[in-house]
Amino acid sequence: MTIKIFWENPYRKSIDTRIASVNGSNVTVEETIFFAFSGGQESDTGTIAGYPVIEAAKVGKEIEYTLPGDHNLKEGQSITMKIDWERRYKLMRLHFAAELILELMYKKLSGSDKIGAHIAKDKARIDFRWNESIAPLLPEITLEVESIVQKNLEINSSFSDEINEKRFWEVVGFAKVPCGGTHLKRTGEVGKLKLKRKNIGKGKERIEIYLGSESE
Repeated sequence: MTIKIFWENPYRKSIDTRIASVNGSNVTVEETIFFAFSGGQESDTGTIAGYPVIEAAKVGKEIEYTLPGDHNLKEGQSITMKIDWERRYKLMRLHFAAELILELMYKKLSGSDKIGAHIAKDKARIDFRWNESIAPLLPEITLEVESIVQKNLEINSSFSDEINEKRFWEVVGFAKVPCGGTHLKRTGEVGKLKLKRKNIGKGKERIEIYLGSESE
């Protein structure tokens, strides 16, 4: 089974490893820094031995990478894997911003229910089941998130159940949350944010999250 270095060190940009298996266009590797879509966080983009990764998919505890059909990789071959770090770091920042906002919304909206989430490099979104506009709450939520970011608190991330690959993040005194994504080391890395409310249907509310000037 692939050793998932993106959990041990989500700041790695490249890694030398070996091909573990080849099945047509699909390959697995012995160690990986390349995150596959999970928990609403999009997959990384990047290359394996110079070939662009077309798709990264979780298959049980394994991750399969789809490469161009003309690749010539062989089982046991030494390769270098590289990710688009600028994109990954935006995903990490937006992911944790969404996690902070979600926890704050749970505290503000007793009985609210998250019904969807998506983390892309340009924005994140969280969808709630709620019967009123959440727009009046956004200035207060924004200030609370900014306070947590400015305090630059440590973010702990580890296994709660290593055998079953269940993980969590924790900011002491704020929250401890199950999550298997790639996480920042400190809250200060999130940086400046802008939040927008969108109505997506009766009884449904969406918060869109942007990084700094990318919200314009």
